[in-house]
Amino acid sequence: MKIIVLAGGLSPERQVSLVSGQEICRALRGLGHRAALVDMFLGLEAYQGKPEDIFDAPDGLCTREEITSRAPDLAAVRASRRDRSSSLFGPGVLEVCRLADAVFLGLHGECGEDGRIQAAFDLMGIPYTGSGHLGSGMAMNKAVTKQVMEHAGIPTLPWRELTYRAEDIPRLTAELPLPAAVKAINGGSSLGLALPDTREELAAALEEMLSYGGHVIVERKVSGRDLTVGVLGEEYLPAVEMISRNGGYFDYAAKYQAGQSLEVCPAPITPEQQKTMGELALKLHRALDLRVYSRTDFILDGEGRVWCLEINTLPGMTPGSLLPKEAAAVGMTYPELCQKILDLSLT
Repeated sequence: MKIIVLAGGLSPERQVSLVSGQEICRALRGLGHRAALVDMFLGLEAYQGKPEDIFDAPDGLCTREEITSRAPDLAAVRASRRDRSSSLFGPGVLEVCRLADAVFLGLHGECGEDGRIQAAFDLMGIPYTGSGHLGSGMAMNKAVTKQVMEHAGIPTLPWRELTYRAEDIPRLTAELPLPAAVKAINGGSSLGLALPDTREELAAALEEMLSYGGHVIVERKVSGRDLTVGVLGEEYLPAVEMISRNGGYFDYAAKYQAGQSLEVCPAPITPEQQKTMGELALKLHRALDLRVYSRTDFILDGEGRVWCLEINTLPGMTPGSLLPKEAAAVGMTYPELCQKILDLSLT
């Protein structure tokens, strides 16, 4: 098949996406597909060939991307594009996507998981992997996801949605309960997340979240074990437990920097706990009308209660990502996982 692996984009998870994309592209090419990696935002500015020849480009245009400990400078990325168009699609992107038999979405975060790309492809008749535009949009918005959880009877922590400005911070700092988890409404990869325990930390967290738009949910924070469960097709996969080696929470650096975290799969939990989390992950996947695959995050508190946190519709596919670890635990190699996602998406 001729496949465009679409990655990069213009979200804080851009670098994670590029690493996912190069891994997916190489896996697909190893399976015999004519796959090429395309940065959604920068497009084909650096590509010299004809659009129809991109599927046979050396190494599928893959580079040697790495994830640093800091999120990318998106202003610098935007300034680096010679095409000054305001479009999130870079030069030539839609043209080569139309030429493909399918687009494998390696995008992460708001630029790719919020349903806008899926809606554009639906309108243009371009086949792509993963969930459709409506489910993707609902799942990306943490407040909407919380409402769906509550409606479906999925246990989730008490929460409140806020849209605020700088002048509201003193009032909110005084009235919000602590300890708390403050989350940007469309954040991912633990970016746009703060876990304040004191009023001073809460004020700093609210100040920081203004850079993400000042639209957040504030959730009750509980101590416990961080676990995640993937869904593939109509089945759930073994849970992974994530343990940060720095003693803190499972943040961006812990997720993507080698040696910063320990991921145990299958997680050392009881069969009943695995079943509970697996069935909840499937229930949320279906309640949001998602397709093909997803990954749901949980907290297992000290009393053994399971709390559902959020869901990811395009889980990471980097070498350190969690969904590939879950697939490996049931005997599925990384290339087999990519092929399974492709097959499920096109049926």
